Amino acid sequence: MRIPESELIINDDGSAFHIHLRPEELADIVILVGDPGRVEMVGEYLTDIEFRHSSREFVSTTGKYNGKRLTVLSTGIGTDNCDIVMTELDALANVDFETREPKETHRTLTILRIGTTGAIHADIPLGSPIFSHYSVGCDGLLNWYANRMEITDIEMEEAFKEHVGWNRHLPSPYFVKASEKLIKRFEDCTVKGVTISAPGFYGPQGRVVRLGLAMPDMLEKFESFRYNGYRITNFEMESSAVAGLAKHLGHEAGTVCCAIANRYLKSSNPDYKPQVRKLVELALERLTR
Repeated sequence: MRIPESELIINDDGSAFHIHLRPEELADIVILVGDPGRVEMVGEYLTDIEFRHSSREFVSTTGKYNGKRLTVLSTGIGTDNCDIVMTELDALANVDFETREPKETHRTLTILRIGTTGAIHADIPLGSPIFSHYSVGCDGLLNWYANRMEITDIEMEEAFKEHVGWNRHLPSPYFVKASEKLIKRFEDCTVKGVTISAPGFYGPQGRVVRLGLAMPDMLEKFESFRYNGYRITNFEMESSAVAGLAKHLGHEAGTVCCAIANRYLKSSNPDYKPQVRKLVELALERLTR
């Protein structure tokens, strides 16, 4: 089936419309970061750098670490941006850009998002690396795609909505488990996380500046939720789209974040860059060993 030009836009240089990568430039291992400036920081650890592309918030490079080729790409903030990034990465891997038809042989990418986050429990110290075993999409993104029920944990969703008293005017949350392969690579060195992917930084994460909240007791309800040995651990804004779309498209994906704030203790660490650098070093070793 030929994919129409209106559905998958390819630039004149043969690159994907938004992220400006060409198929041959994409490695099998992909590191996603939110901040475009962080691509340069991760790139400091790479050898054999092939290129550096920049278009809006999408900055990318490909090089090697421990002899393995990998691509680093920034997404900007939010699951809407990750919808773009994940779709175009998959197209680069699994669509023939000449014929505009899906390739007969599926190529599986290993995709890890490295980010920052706010923890919601007193026993998660600042600087802790949290690996999102489950990501909770509060944005509604996956609900726009067919067969979302096949890749999500429906029982966990229902238990969460009942416990929280989910507001019917909000998008129905979805729970997606990360790649088992990546969970195993990081389980001995990270906090076991269930991560809320919020569609905003302020109200959707329970922050009050001048506007009140639709669910005033949201943080308390999230903190007290328990299900089969899991608890909600942290907030960020991208992991659910990465995990959900990867699972739909047949890729291995997960998210690991450095806790730079603790919402329960109302504390934060503005000088968090050294801790993020340590997390990047850990991730590079675990991805390439």
